[in-house]
Amino acid sequence: MDRFLETPRLYLRRFTPDDAPLLYELDSDPEVMRYISKGQPTPLEAIESKVLPRWLAYYEQGDHVGYWATHEQASGAFIGWFHFRPNRDLPEDMELGYRLMRSMWGQGYATEGSRAIIEKAFAEWVVAHVIATTLQTNTASQRVMQKCGLRFERFFSYPESLLPGWAADERRAVQYGLYQTDYLR
Repeated sequence: MDRFLETPRLYLRRFTPDDAPLLYELDSDPEVMRYISKGQPTPLEAIESKVLPRWLAYYEQGDHVGYWATHEQASGAFIGWFHFRPNRDLPEDMELGYRLMRSMWGQGYATEGSRAIIEKAFAEWVVAHVIATTLQTNTASQRVMQKCGLRFERFFSYPESLLPGWAADERRAVQYGLYQTDYLR
């Protein structure tokens, strides 16, 4: 299995079409999906026909761009995923994201994986600016961003097209980020 990145407790690898059941299990937990789809699961058919093909296409953009299945080193268990991709509004900014199984929350895995990606982004991939976004109400994700050294940059609202059926006040979000020049200091 080709490992993209390793940390003391995690390894990240490229997704394959065979990973659809893992994603389905992850996205079937209403708490995991609370800030993404108001708790609604992602249907397996959508994962197989839309989500995974879109994610696999990212790998064509380079070795450091994409979505990665994340596993515990010790057990090999799938615990979720991380992504590192061009931001949809400002493609020169690289966006960090993650989604973990609820059973893995509170163990520092989101912070550990995020820090490793940020370190590689600035040390090896010549990335100038890393950002991460989340809903204002997702304070746990904001804490992860802060622990990774990202700093608050702005308030904004996700477009309705991204969160259909969400009221304007429910789509309020925050962006955290860090410039490579600040990381080196």
